[in-house]
Amino acid sequence: MTMAEPHNPSEYEALLRADFASFAQHCVHELNPRTLFAPGWYHDIIAAKLEAVRAGRSRRVIINMPPRHLKSHLASIAFPAWCLGHDPSTQIICASYAQDLADKLSRDCRQIVATNWFRQLFATRLSAQRQAMSEFETTAQGCRLSTSVAGVLTGRGADIIIIIDDPLKPEEALSQAQRQAANEWYDHTFYSRLKRYGTLYFVFLEVFYRGSDLEQRSNLPRCLSRYLLVLRHSLTALFRTLLIL
Repeated sequence: MTMAEPHNPSEYEALLRADFASFAQHCVHELNPRTLFAPGWYHDIIAAKLEAVRAGRSRRVIINMPPRHLKSHLASIAFPAWCLGHDPSTQIICASYAQDLADKLSRDCRQIVATNWFRQLFATRLSAQRQAMSEFETTAQGCRLSTSVAGVLTGRGADIIIIIDDPLKPEEALSQAQRQAANEWYDHTFYSRLKRYGTLYFVFLEVFYRGSDLEQRSNLPRCLSRYLLVLRHSLTALFRTLLIL
């Protein structure tokens, strides 16, 4: 996730439009101007996989990472903004285990879309008609809707679905009843919302405690699901997982 130094502003703008890793890094500086960003090799791998999702080359992506490695920033903040920039009619649903967390990520994404530099890069504009905390729309009827696991999605659909962070809190992941409730919500509510591209599954490590199986519900090969379960705590496993996917 390292950017080559462009020669002039127009080259830099072209880089941000074309390269998601560079765009995501710029978003980090926008949202955290006082934080020193240390790019990692895995950021480029994740960015490439997310680019493949937007391009329709990848229909199923699972990302297993420890906390504080920018997975929420990449997949739930920068990526929806980048998708809406390239296609303002895109409809996106982002889910997390808690509505307050889902809303915080939505606010950060909307902040990016509303910046002057984003408006210089893309023709996408926010609609003044719907700017709720949990959902914002573009003038082309695209949107980013945030919800919680077990949230209501009746009548809503999406081109890309993102499960962010953890569908369950760590303590809930130890409960068979909570895991079953999350699985049922995924099967009967969330999965039916998908329209076209496929699904981006963005899961946190605790989702695998004691046999949580949302990843196995994503139609991945059984051998890969077992591989993920065994190696879930390792960045090496992340690298290998992304290569396999």
